[in-house]
Amino acid sequence: MAKRRKEKDEEEDKPFKMPKFDEKKFLTKEKRNIKVTFLSALFGIFLSLLCFGFYALMGPETPARWYLLLMVAIANAAFLKYIFIKLNIDLSDFTNKNWFSALATYFFVWLILLIVLVNPPIHDEESPLVDLVVLPKMQEYGGTINIYAKITDNAGIEKSGISLEINDETIPESQYEFKNNIFTYIHQSPVASEQDQTFEYTLTIEDISGLETQKTGSFTYSEDVISLVDPDAGSEIEAVDDIKIRVNAKINRVYYTVNDGHPINATIDPSRENYYVSNAEYKGWPAEKNKTVTVKVYAEKAYYFENYLENDKFVKFNNTIMDNTSYIFKIGDDTTDIGEKDLITVDMPEGKFVSAPGFEAIVFIISLVTLALIFKYKKKNQKNKK
Repeated sequence: MAKRRKEKDEEEDKPFKMPKFDEKKFLTKEKRNIKVTFLSALFGIFLSLLCFGFYALMGPETPARWYLLLMVAIANAAFLKYIFIKLNIDLSDFTNKNWFSALATYFFVWLILLIVLVNPPIHDEESPLVDLVVLPKMQEYGGTINIYAKITDNAGIEKSGISLEINDETIPESQYEFKNNIFTYIHQSPVASEQDQTFEYTLTIEDISGLETQKTGSFTYSEDVISLVDPDAGSEIEAVDDIKIRVNAKINRVYYTVNDGHPINATIDPSRENYYVSNAEYKGWPAEKNKTVTVKVYAEKAYYFENYLENDKFVKFNNTIMDNTSYIFKIGDDTTDIGEKDLITVDMPEGKFVSAPGFEAIVFIISLVTLALIFKYKKKNQKNKK
């Protein structure tokens, strides 16, 4: 036992010797790694230019072209090894880490350059994207019809590239607004008529690359868009009496006022299409016997453009339909329950974010490939340690 301890002590007392540093081997290896990185990047540039040609030839009518190009990039990664061998690069001590570095350099150079190539100012094949809404599509005489459009384009839009025609008449540029990608035009009501009046519109948007998008449609003015149909004007009102409003347009909310007070919402009448119902139980109705009241009815149409915010808030675009008729009623003798109920609320549209699923899919595939390579590298290292 003492002999073993003595031998162990002698081994510990031996001075530590630094391993000899092979400078020539180190420099050769580093030069090789630099050359590999440069060739990987160069191959990525070459393939990116090649894929850009395919991208332009396939055109926008090929919806899956990004996926096809991604498959081309992955498949051609195998040529890296062939290129290294042809150029007499020593791969005898090439590790998984070296391969991962070479492939990552190739792939991300390919991806970044291709994204630059397929976008302006180098390439533009995307017409402007236009989300247009008319609020409302039917309006009472005396009201306005608002046309809003969210216009986006990768090359850029100028106001001079926008033109609006209504009934084949070009609207002067000074009469509409284009700000923060939002086009706004307010159409004033024509002179009232017993007949409906319909207007056809054409909105044309041309980007700075000369690519064009058109939106067409129509809107109508009428005397009979909204009206209070029950009870008859001049009659007495009690709490149990239904107040029915008819709206011949697609809207989000119907409401009315009593003596120009606060708005009182009406709810959809399940028994009749386009009808909304309320009664005198809601706050805003005066519980005064024989009191004369004036009722005015309104409808609201609202819209939110996807992903459009100002000051971190979704912007609401809306317009109101107002009945030109004022309805006179008298509160009846029985004022029980009149004006006692709390006001009801109506669900309105809300702003929302919508992401681009195609881009997410590409990122997801890249993430999967990257994770697979990382796990493979770690597993190989664990085996080497054992």
